[in-house]
Amino acid sequence: MKKSLILTGAMLALSASFAAAEGINLSFNDCGLNGTRFATFNCLSNTGTPFTAIGSFIPPPAIAEFLGINAQVDVTTAAALPDWWKHGATSCRSTSGMSVSFDFTSGPFSCTDFFSGQAAGGFLYEAGFATPNRARIRLTCAVPFDNRGPVDENLEYYAFKLNLQRAKSTGTGSCAGCEQQACIVLNEIQLFQPPEAGNDPIITSAAEANHVTWQSSTVPGCPESTPARNSSWGQVKSLYR
Repeated sequence: MKKSLILTGAMLALSASFAAAEGINLSFNDCGLNGTRFATFNCLSNTGTPFTAIGSFIPPPAIAEFLGINAQVDVTTAAALPDWWKHGATSCRSTSGMSVSFDFTSGPFSCTDFFSGQAAGGFLYEAGFATPNRARIRLTCAVPFDNRGPVDENLEYYAFKLNLQRAKSTGTGSCAGCEQQACIVLNEIQLFQPPEAGNDPIITSAAEANHVTWQSSTVPGCPESTPARNSSWGQVKSLYR
């Protein structure tokens, strides 16, 4: 009986330490294991609920004055990036095909929402990043400086919502390639504190899974990503101007 209790205690301790290990997750519809690993779309409508990939993170210890994040996401297709995956003012999908949000006040509620609707930020989309079949998405957000505070290494926190809209998927003016498979990888999330803290950790390891797939549950070679570039306090600082 005593041996059984000791073994059970050891297993619980091991489980607790594993759950607390820092990491990042990317899933559709919710954080980590609460979400789904892939999304499919018949590409026959231009309106409706967007497909939302949610980034989340488990922080390392000793983050006492958390302010915001930088995140990097790569989208990779088998051949050259199709028009449906080209976003921006001069691209086929223009600025209506993708949006980001850092507001989780209306859900989902499975993980912890540090931002509480106070985070402001944006994103940059670079089609053809490094190779013709890749795009990189850079996301940045921060809460007001007075709202900074600690994050718990034992909790998983929401980071961002990446919304894929249905616009220009079919009909006149549509962008080709909606039906093509894609691999979407969360390369990293960097946590920011005030400069004097001297501790802005970059989290690159997956807690559960740091990638999702589009149009198939399995995409050959997924996950695919390129080495991340270190960010700087200046990117978050600019949100306070």
